[in-house]
Amino acid sequence: MRRRGGWFWGVILLVVGVVFLLDNFQVLPGGAGRVIWPVVIILVGAWILWGALRRRGPAEIEHVVVPLEGASQALIKVRHGAGRLNIHAGAGAGELINGDFAGGVDYRSRREGDRQEVKLRVPEDGFPTPWAWQGGVEWNFGVTSEVPLDLDCKLGANEAVLDLSQLRVTSLRLETGASKTTIAMPASAGLTRAELHSGVGAVIVTIPAGVAARIHTTGGLSDVRVDTARFPRVGEKTYQSPDYAEAANRVDLETETGVGSLEVH
Repeated sequence: MRRRGGWFWGVILLVVGVVFLLDNFQVLPGGAGRVIWPVVIILVGAWILWGALRRRGPAEIEHVVVPLEGASQALIKVRHGAGRLNIHAGAGAGELINGDFAGGVDYRSRREGDRQEVKLRVPEDGFPTPWAWQGGVEWNFGVTSEVPLDLDCKLGANEAVLDLSQLRVTSLRLETGASKTTIAMPASAGLTRAELHSGVGAVIVTIPAGVAARIHTTGGLSDVRVDTARFPRVGEKTYQSPDYAEAANRVDLETETGVGSLEVH
């Protein structure tokens, strides 16, 4: 887990606070306060310029392995902003997560009964700076297929690929901003309940062959396209496989879109 840049802004705030204190007690020579402020602004400008030049290369990659710790189920929370996100199967035996995180990652893992809970988020840099997103925040990680999973993702302006086809995801909650999101639903997870909330962007959902689905759509100025050959319309905004009720593997999908597009096939 990493935290970058916070020390600098801590020093700046400390300096400003000291200047205010000394000025209030009239310890500083006359007019010194008016000189300090330009110096602080120059320091901030120099820090931003130096950071922009320093971060011209590729973002640093952090490799992370989170153990499953013998849990029989897991919850994974993903908080990802601008950049790219790729989630797929591929964690090793006894691992919950295994992957590379360009731009860094802060994560917390804890055990609640028989469930392992992990939260992944973009590191805080203190005060946001122009280079904070240079090189992008690109996460590419594999998740275990050994246990049932709840997946909770809140994404920003990014490009995301969630290949859940080989995972045992029983619950999916996804919130996206101005983004493009591609999701492959689980092929053999039993019942998967999914909630998708998208703002301005495109969401493409693939239901694997042999998996039934019920799809309910709501939203504003959105373009909704559903493969009615597989999922006939059964209501004004609802589509459902003919064998949904008795299917061994099925997806119950609730979608809410703003100004964007939704495609389900």
